[in-house]
Amino acid sequence: MHRLVLTAAVAAMLPGLALAQMHGPGRMGAHHGAGGLGHDEVIMPGLRGLDATPEESAEMAVMFRNFQTLSRRVETLPNGIRTVTTSSDPDVMAALVSHVTGMIARVEDGRDPQVFVQSPTLDVFFARGAGIETDIAVTEAGIVVTQTATDPDLVAALQIHAAEVSDMAARGMAAVHDRMMSRSGN
Repeated sequence: MHRLVLTAAVAAMLPGLALAQMHGPGRMGAHHGAGGLGHDEVIMPGLRGLDATPEESAEMAVMFRNFQTLSRRVETLPNGIRTVTTSSDPDVMAALVSHVTGMIARVEDGRDPQVFVQSPTLDVFFARGAGIETDIAVTEAGIVVTQTATDPDLVAALQIHAAEVSDMAARGMAAVHDRMMSRSGN
Protein backbone atom coordinates (compact mmCIF):
# COMPACT_ATOMS: atom_id res chain seq x y z
CA MET A 1 0.00 0.00 0.00
CA HIS A 2 1.30 3.43 -0.77
CA ARG A 3 0.36 6.94 0.15
CA LEU A 4 0.67 9.79 -2.36
CA VAL A 5 0.86 13.42 -1.23
CA LEU A 6 0.79 16.25 -3.75
CA THR A 7 1.31 19.95 -3.20
CA ALA A 8 -1.10 22.30 -4.97
CA ALA A 9 1.68 23.56 -7.27
CA VAL A 10 2.65 20.07 -8.37
CA ALA A 11 -0.96 18.91 -8.69
CA ALA A 12 -1.51 21.68 -11.26
CA MET A 13 0.97 20.06 -13.66
CA LEU A 14 -0.54 16.57 -13.46
CA PRO A 15 -3.15 16.91 -16.24
CA GLY A 16 -0.26 16.96 -18.73
CA LEU A 17 1.22 13.67 -17.53
CA ALA A 18 -0.46 11.60 -20.22
CA LEU A 19 1.08 13.84 -22.86
CA ALA A 20 4.66 12.63 -22.42
CA GLN A 21 6.52 13.67 -25.53
CA MET A 22 8.39 11.19 -27.69
CA HIS A 23 10.31 13.97 -29.45
CA GLY A 24 11.71 17.31 -28.43
CA PRO A 25 14.67 19.18 -27.00
CA GLY A 26 17.47 17.07 -25.69
CA ARG A 27 16.79 14.26 -28.17
CA MET A 28 20.08 12.50 -28.40
CA GLY A 29 21.24 9.32 -29.94
CA ALA A 30 21.56 7.70 -33.28
CA HIS A 31 20.44 4.75 -35.32
CA HIS A 32 23.09 2.08 -35.57
CA GLY A 33 23.36 -1.63 -35.86
CA ALA A 34 22.82 -4.20 -38.57
CA GLY A 35 20.78 -2.48 -41.24
CA GLY A 36 18.93 -0.36 -38.66
CA LEU A 37 17.82 -3.47 -36.80
CA GLY A 38 20.32 -3.06 -33.95
CA HIS A 39 20.32 -0.64 -31.07
CA ASP A 40 18.35 2.55 -31.72
CA GLU A 41 18.45 5.48 -29.30
CA VAL A 42 15.89 7.44 -31.32
CA ILE A 43 12.92 5.06 -31.20
CA MET A 44 14.28 3.14 -28.17
CA PRO A 45 12.61 -0.23 -28.86
CA GLY A 46 14.05 -1.67 -25.62
CA LEU A 47 11.67 0.53 -23.63
CA ARG A 48 8.70 -1.42 -24.94
CA GLY A 49 7.40 -4.33 -22.95
CA LEU A 50 5.05 -7.27 -23.14
CA ASP A 51 2.59 -5.42 -20.86
CA ALA A 52 3.77 -1.80 -21.13
CA THR A 53 1.51 0.79 -22.69
CA PRO A 54 2.82 3.10 -25.42
CA GLU A 55 2.40 5.96 -22.93
CA GLU A 56 4.59 4.21 -20.35
CA SER A 57 7.29 3.57 -22.95
CA ALA A 58 7.04 7.22 -24.05
CA GLU A 59 7.53 8.42 -20.46
CA MET A 60 10.69 6.36 -20.14
CA ALA A 61 11.96 7.67 -23.48
CA VAL A 62 11.40 11.26 -22.31
CA MET A 63 13.42 10.58 -19.16
CA PHE A 64 16.25 8.78 -20.99
CA ARG A 65 16.49 11.43 -23.72
CA ASN A 66 16.63 14.18 -21.12
CA PHE A 67 18.50 12.43 -18.29
CA GLN A 68 20.83 15.44 -18.01
CA THR A 69 17.93 17.39 -16.47
CA LEU A 70 17.52 14.84 -13.65
CA SER A 71 18.88 15.23 -10.15
CA ARG A 72 18.68 12.43 -7.60
CA ARG A 73 19.61 11.81 -3.97
CA VAL A 74 19.36 8.42 -2.28
CA GLU A 75 19.43 7.73 1.43
CA THR A 76 20.00 4.08 2.29
CA LEU A 77 17.91 3.11 5.29
CA PRO A 78 18.47 -0.02 7.41
CA ASN A 79 15.13 -1.32 6.08
CA GLY A 80 14.97 0.30 2.64
CA ILE A 81 15.56 3.57 0.82
CA ARG A 82 14.48 7.19 0.61
CA THR A 83 14.96 8.93 -2.73
CA VAL A 84 14.42 12.49 -3.91
CA THR A 85 14.35 12.89 -7.68
CA THR A 86 13.64 16.02 -9.65
CA SER A 87 14.09 17.50 -13.11
CA SER A 88 14.83 21.03 -14.22
CA ASP A 89 12.46 20.40 -17.16
CA PRO A 90 8.71 20.44 -16.33
CA ASP A 91 7.89 17.90 -19.07
CA VAL A 92 10.53 15.48 -17.78
CA MET A 93 9.30 16.03 -14.21
CA ALA A 94 5.76 15.21 -15.30
CA ALA A 95 6.96 12.01 -17.01
CA LEU A 96 8.97 11.13 -13.90
CA VAL A 97 6.02 11.53 -11.53
CA SER A 98 3.76 9.52 -13.80
CA HIS A 99 6.37 6.77 -14.24
CA VAL A 100 7.15 6.43 -10.54
CA THR A 101 3.54 6.40 -9.39
CA GLY A 102 2.56 4.07 -12.23
CA MET A 103 5.34 1.58 -11.50
CA ILE A 104 4.56 1.53 -7.78
CA ALA A 105 0.90 0.84 -8.61
CA ARG A 106 2.01 -1.94 -10.97
CA VAL A 107 4.13 -3.54 -8.23
CA GLU A 108 1.18 -3.38 -5.82
CA ASP A 109 -1.07 -5.00 -8.45
CA GLY A 110 1.58 -7.56 -9.46
CA ARG A 111 1.44 -6.34 -13.10
CA ASP A 112 4.98 -6.68 -14.43
CA PRO A 113 5.31 -4.62 -17.65
CA GLN A 114 8.19 -6.88 -18.78
CA VAL A 115 10.06 -4.02 -20.43
CA PHE A 116 12.84 -5.47 -22.55
CA VAL A 117 15.67 -3.57 -20.79
CA GLN A 118 14.13 -4.04 -17.34
CA SER A 119 16.46 -4.71 -14.42
CA PRO A 120 16.24 -8.15 -12.81
CA THR A 121 15.83 -6.46 -9.42
CA LEU A 122 12.27 -5.66 -10.44
CA ASP A 123 11.49 -9.38 -10.59
CA VAL A 124 11.76 -9.47 -6.79
CA PHE A 125 9.35 -6.54 -6.49
CA PHE A 126 6.75 -8.12 -8.73
CA ALA A 127 7.06 -11.49 -6.97
CA ARG A 128 6.87 -10.09 -3.42
CA GLY A 129 5.62 -6.51 -3.73
CA ALA A 130 3.09 -6.92 -0.91
CA GLY A 131 6.05 -6.79 1.47
CA ILE A 132 7.04 -3.25 0.43
CA GLU A 133 5.67 -0.24 2.31
CA THR A 134 5.77 2.87 0.12
CA ASP A 135 5.25 6.54 0.87
CA ILE A 136 5.30 9.05 -2.01
CA ALA A 137 5.28 12.82 -1.72
CA VAL A 138 5.45 15.14 -4.72
CA THR A 139 6.68 18.57 -3.67
CA GLU A 140 8.54 21.49 -5.18
CA ALA A 141 11.74 19.63 -4.14
CA GLY A 142 10.81 16.70 -6.39
CA ILE A 143 9.25 13.30 -5.97
CA VAL A 144 10.18 11.83 -2.61
CA VAL A 145 9.80 8.06 -2.31
CA THR A 146 10.40 6.11 0.87
CA GLN A 147 10.20 2.33 0.56
CA THR A 148 10.77 -0.08 3.41
CA ALA A 149 10.43 -3.80 4.01
CA THR A 150 11.09 -6.38 6.71
CA ASP A 151 12.25 -9.07 4.26
CA PRO A 152 16.06 -8.76 3.86
CA ASP A 153 15.85 -9.83 0.19
CA LEU A 154 13.36 -7.05 -0.53
CA VAL A 155 15.49 -4.51 1.35
CA ALA A 156 18.53 -5.54 -0.71
CA ALA A 157 16.52 -5.32 -3.96
CA LEU A 158 15.24 -1.85 -3.02
CA GLN A 159 18.78 -0.65 -2.37
CA ILE A 160 20.21 -2.21 -5.54
CA HIS A 161 17.39 -0.80 -7.66
CA ALA A 162 17.85 2.68 -6.14
CA ALA A 163 21.52 2.55 -7.17
CA GLU A 164 20.58 1.37 -10.68
CA VAL A 165 18.09 4.20 -11.10
CA SER A 166 20.67 6.71 -9.85
CA ASP A 167 23.12 5.40 -12.44
CA MET A 168 20.49 5.78 -15.18
CA ALA A 169 19.70 9.32 -14.01
CA ALA A 170 23.41 10.16 -14.18
CA ARG A 171 24.33 8.35 -17.43
CA GLY A 172 21.11 7.65 -19.33
CA MET A 173 21.03 4.66 -21.66
CA ALA A 174 24.78 4.11 -21.22
CA ALA A 175 23.98 2.77 -17.74
CA VAL A 176 21.42 0.34 -19.17
CA HIS A 177 23.83 -0.82 -21.88
CA ASP A 178 26.61 -1.41 -19.35
CA ARG A 179 24.29 -3.37 -17.02
CA MET A 180 23.00 -5.53 -19.87
CA MET A 181 26.50 -6.19 -21.21
CA SER A 182 27.77 -7.22 -17.76
CA ARG A 183 24.85 -9.66 -17.42
CA SER A 184 25.53 -11.20 -20.81
CA GLY A 185 29.20 -11.74 -19.97
CA ASN A 186 30.52 -9.42 -22.70
